[in-house]
Amino acid sequence: MADELWVCNLGVLDYAAALALQQRVRDARQAELVPDVLLQLEHPAVYTRGRRSGADEFPFPPQWYESQGISIFETDRGGKITFHNQGQLVGYPIVRVEDVVAYVRLLERAIVAALGEEGLVARDRAAEGSDYTGVWLDDRKIASIGVHVARGVTTHGFAVNVDNDLTPFSWVVACGLPNVAMTSLAAETERAGCTSAADRASLLPCFRKRMSSALAHELGLRQRLVTPERLERALAPAQLAAS
Repeated sequence: MADELWVCNLGVLDYAAALALQQRVRDARQAELVPDVLLQLEHPAVYTRGRRSGADEFPFPPQWYESQGISIFETDRGGKITFHNQGQLVGYPIVRVEDVVAYVRLLERAIVAALGEEGLVARDRAAEGSDYTGVWLDDRKIASIGVHVARGVTTHGFAVNVDNDLTPFSWVVACGLPNVAMTSLAAETERAGCTSAADRASLLPCFRKRMSSALAHELGLRQRLVTPERLERALAPAQLAAS
């Protein structure tokens, strides 16, 4: 298993449930009970705030966001505020790393490669500083990254806008960048005139496959698809040890 990346597709999962699962997978990875794991999923509408988030990220009171059906979570990941909703691909790699900065650059390369398979020329902006972490198409941001490392194992990860509503990004200071222009795979392919209704229906499933393949390649691992049930069986010994 040491040369494998387990890829588990979870569908739509509440943020709190996904966070609890990440922590269980992290504990099992630290105990060498599972290899590196990639959880891929979508979240219902939620804002998450990173360790570098500031008090000025919300122009409106919390009650206003709640009235829009959007939850707010404080997290221990790096970065600032971002938004998740259905149609966005969220990836949580639970992997062993030695250099967190190099790992963030690896995630950027994997996303750029996956988008390249879709015909988009994306880039990182690492040279411009940590505020520009993520993946961009010219000056439009398509993917956000924020990670946490504990005892050499990562949690949190990346979010790529595939075919999701981008409007709620404009209701906050997204990524800590005033007036940042967010985009998506659907928006960019429509701009190029190459997305039909049938194409849109397959955007996320197809991109999910491209993303897991690109990440496995960057990690130098062979991907293996595992069901949520198979993953749960592998996590059981760690859960028993903790109880």
